[in-house]
Amino acid sequence: MTESANPSGLTDEEAQEFHKYYVQGFLLFFAGAVFAHILVWIWRPWY
Repeated sequence: MTESANPSGLTDEEAQEFHKYYVQGFLLFFAGAVFAHILVWIWRPWY
């Protein structure tokens, strides 16, 4: 078993991989939210 100095218990490589997928998921969610807002704006614009 490897020693880990990180509070999460992950190694640096594991933490970087997790961060990469976390950011990708956030960006995908954000893009979906923007797309949904555009569709609603086209359907019923708010001012």
